[in-house]
Formats: sequence, structure tokens, C-alpha cells
Amino acid sequence: MRLTTILFLFFTVNVAAQTKGVVKDSLTGNPIAYVSIWVENENIGTTSEENGEYQIGTNDKNKNLIFSALGYQKKTVKVSESQIVLLSPSTFELDEVTINNKKEKKQLEIGKTKNTIAEAFDNGPRMDAKFFPYYQEYKKTRWIQKAIILTDSRIDDATIKLHLYDVDENGFPGNELLSKDYIITIKKGVTKNEIDLSDFNLEMPKTGIFVVFEKLLIKKNRVEKTIKNFNTNTTKIQTTYAPLVLYNAVERDFLYSFSGGRWLKRTREEMNPFSVSKTIYEPSVTLILTN
Repeated sequence: MRLTTILFLFFTVNVAAQTKGVVKDSLTGNPIAYVSIWVENENIGTTSEENGEYQIGTNDKNKNLIFSALGYQKKTVKVSESQIVLLSPSTFELDEVTINNKKEKKQLEIGKTKNTIAEAFDNGPRMDAKFFPYYQEYKKTRWIQKAIILTDSRIDDATIKLHLYDVDENGFPGNELLSKDYIITIKKGVTKNEIDLSDFNLEMPKTGIFVVFEKLLIKKNRVEKTIKNFNTNTTKIQTTYAPLVLYNAVERDFLYSFSGGRWLKRTREEMNPFSVSKTIYEPSVTLILTN
């Protein structure tokens, strides 16, 4: 596969319009790391640091912030009330787990694309989902063993979060299938990352599955570059967050994206209004199934 890095969108930070706070567990009072935080219905988001602290690019006290983390109930609060946010642990019944004698001799890689060129996008806080439909041929290799993602990182040890979702009644990403946050460490440069999922005993859902990688907008992933405008003799700081996920152009009519605290169905025309191409860009991700 030929890899091409193209930076289409820079994530900029308006330092003057910031709201700061901390996210904690409502029972223990302990900080919660890597909470996804969004300005409701806007493509403005961030991630809480390991100490639970966060800052987000708005100071409009009438707007809402949406906080979500695996294992906690989603919460919406006013910006004016977001200095200390307490999330309540989710209560749920665990499904009965059947331990199968998986031989893992057969492997099948699914999700490959015809396009051999992968391009790197910085889509800011937005999360894009890749859908894997179920086919009868998967019956003999129905266990999800690995996820493979292509990334491009300017720094060592950048981190990114993996999500797996089932399909809801409307065809959108539904329930999380992982039982805990899965944080992946990415090496510097263009890399092929193989993520072992065998410990989760996940069977390929017959309704299909969505694979999503979430950019963690935290200090350790921040990449800053000073840009000078020679016409005005001024400089500004350009901020991006590592790693970049690589994308493939595929023939498809729409893509599911998470922005503003909700999933959106983005059509090809919305994403590329001036393009005559029948393609959209989706994350360069494949799955390895085994028996």
C-alpha cells in the first residue's frame, strides 16, 4: 500500500475562549482520564488529561458540554456549571461469557479496499466510523482477533482510543462492545498498528460492527509549530494532535461521524460539495477474524 501524508485541516486553539474544569468519579472523587468532552451540536471537543483536568474552546456560559466515558453515564452540563463535573458509574448486567476452544488456526482479514493510496487527515476532534458488514463466509472465522490501523505520527508514544460499536435500529453506531477503555500507543512515523482483541472474546455481530479511533486531545499528544506571516511580520502557533489516522478513498454514499456529542450521517455531497467523484474518505482499518 502506498502511503501519502496530506494534512487537510489544522486543529486550532482559541486561547482567549477557554473553559477549564476537572472530571471526577461521583462515588470515589477520583479524577477520570480520557473523558470525551464536546460542545453540544458543534465540532468543538477535547479530552480530559490523566488527572481529570480539561480545557475546551468555548466560554459561552449558555452552551452545553457533553461528557462521556466508558463505564460512566453520559452527562450534559452548562458551561457555567462545568468547573467540577461528577460522572456516575454505569450499572449494567454482564452477559454470560462462554469460553470456547478457539483453535485460531484460520485467519481472515476483512475491510481491505481497492485503493492502495492512504492519505493522512487531521479531522480535529471529530470521530469517523468504518462499518464492517457481516457475511455468511465469516461463520468459520467468527471471532475478532485483531484490528489493524495505519497512522502517521510526528511524535513517539502518541496515544489513541479504540471503540467498537454494534449497530442500532437505525443503522447508526449503537452500544460499545468493549468492556473498558482501550488506549493504544503509537510509534513515530507512518506505522501499521496491530491491536490484539482476542482477550475480549468478541464474536463478529451478524448485524455488522463499527470500528472507531478517537483522537485524544491531551497535552502529551500536542504538536505545536510556529508559523510566520512574512507579509504582516506576525507569527502564530499552529496546533495539531498526534497521531494522524490514514484514510482511503472508497465508493460510498455516506459516512457516520461523531461530532457535537452525537452521531451524524454525513453524505458524500455534504463532505465534498464541489467534487464530482463518487468517493468518500474512510479510516484505513481492517479486522482479522479467526476460528
